[in-house]
Amino acid sequence: MTDRFRLTLAQFNPVMGDLAGNAARAREAWAQGRTAGADMVALPEMFLTGYNPQDLVLRPAFQAACLREIEALARDCADGPALGIGGLWLEGTQLHNAWFVLKEGRIAATALKHHLPNYLVFDEMRTFTAGPISGPYAVGPMRLGTPVCEDAWYPDVAETLAETGAEVLLVPNGSPYYRDKLEVRFNHMVARVVETGLPLVYLNMVGGQDDQVFDGGSFVLNPDCSVALQLPVMEEALAHVDFERGPEGWRAEPGARAHVPESLEQDYHAMVVSLRDYMRKSGFGKALLGLSGGIDSAMVAAVAADALGPENLRCVMLPSEYTSPVSLEDAAGVAKRLGTRLDELPISGPRAAVTEALAPLMGDLPPDITEENLQSRLRGLLLMALSNKFGEMLLTTGNKSEVAVGYATIYGDMAGGYNPLKDLYKTRVFAAARWRNANHRAWMKGPAGEVIPSRVISKPPSAELRADQRDSDSLPDYEHLDAMLEILVDRDGSIEDCVAAGFDRAEASRIEHLIYVSEYKRFQSAPGTRLSKRAFWLDRRYPIVNRWRDGATNRGTP
Repeated sequence: MTDRFRLTLAQFNPVMGDLAGNAARAREAWAQGRTAGADMVALPEMFLTGYNPQDLVLRPAFQAACLREIEALARDCADGPALGIGGLWLEGTQLHNAWFVLKEGRIAATALKHHLPNYLVFDEMRTFTAGPISGPYAVGPMRLGTPVCEDAWYPDVAETLAETGAEVLLVPNGSPYYRDKLEVRFNHMVARVVETGLPLVYLNMVGGQDDQVFDGGSFVLNPDCSVALQLPVMEEALAHVDFERGPEGWRAEPGARAHVPESLEQDYHAMVVSLRDYMRKSGFGKALLGLSGGIDSAMVAAVAADALGPENLRCVMLPSEYTSPVSLEDAAGVAKRLGTRLDELPISGPRAAVTEALAPLMGDLPPDITEENLQSRLRGLLLMALSNKFGEMLLTTGNKSEVAVGYATIYGDMAGGYNPLKDLYKTRVFAAARWRNANHRAWMKGPAGEVIPSRVISKPPSAELRADQRDSDSLPDYEHLDAMLEILVDRDGSIEDCVAAGFDRAEASRIEHLIYVSEYKRFQSAPGTRLSKRAFWLDRRYPIVNRWRDGATNRGTP
């Protein structure tokens, strides 16, 4: 009789710290696997706790609660398939990132993470102890080996498992998205298959957590590196994988092959997922934003409508005497096309009152950026009042280009609880707007069609804080600015690298200076969707006070 093995993969979305809720989702997956005749049900790395838990795992009460929940899961899932799930394990005083195999009412096996990532958003050496390389374990007729996430990015764990009898590699992951990450993962996993000659199951988490998005995209590779199964990106999925053992070992039978979208669609979907989950997981059902008639606020409105539904978004236009009729028309056009509410709240009265209040101290001084920033801060004040009164989370709308150089008003247009555009350069905002106008997907709650009027995309960007203002008055054209920022921020490049790319040295030095002096603004800014390997927050950690400049003498002052 031919040996067969059914593995149920649960590409699910946990909630950070919701141990009972995550355990309930695990029971749900286990029950579906049992109904389908599975031999084993698997969930991702750290699914019980949520990932990335940072210092939450250092709390003794949290550790104890995690272990109690694992024991309860083992008892509840005794009569049926084995259950694999990620969580915490404590050995003496050493805390481990662990993946448990629960079988017959007990913990039958434990795989401890051996390679602890300590780069980009990861800081696991701060919280966990590296475990020894765990051996394979048996479930029915199959011997499985489990490299936990990062362990599969190196050859040693998989090779040791193969040498000690593993027949299939099952890799649970909490791997967050950045652009083109799926290809990077796939290449690493193909290398493990080539080295070991074993089938490999790559099971990834899905859903948003703070700035990070776990994009799913789980897959199964056979020993010839062919793809037997591909689950969708950015969406929950549950799939059953059937293995059959022949003369040359186990092979996975062909299953579903979900379409993998190109990177611009993945970026947009990531913004939708991260906003949806940030709102849902923090207890907000409705959002609002200031809709200016410009591209950035229009893009955030589209993302929010797709994430929450147009009925759960309030847009507010806050005009001043510098707001053009075109901006009023375009803001109304965006709200109408998306089907969202639009309120108008002029700032002329509050601005006159503040100007009068400041007159005894500032009345004789010529107007400057102070008066411009007052407008932005009044808008932030009024929007936050609406947020407080109606329980709607205020969204902020600054793109990565503006966030990088500080072209934003702290306590003004930077006010808000979340910023989907935080890691999207301005040039890519335009591209994403065009993509959204031309495409509609089932996961979008907003309407199809041209939801962002073409004039919003084509007109020159302006903050409209003074007469005839343009962004280009203060910044290089965005094509040039974004190219320099990609060198200086994303690639950690130098002024010389900018010059070699054809940019003026003085301009590149000015942009580098703006990046550094804006650090204090970013330190106080709202979290936002991580789309690249150099997003502002955990990927790029700089001191606020910093006199170093590329090429400067940096002698300091006495």
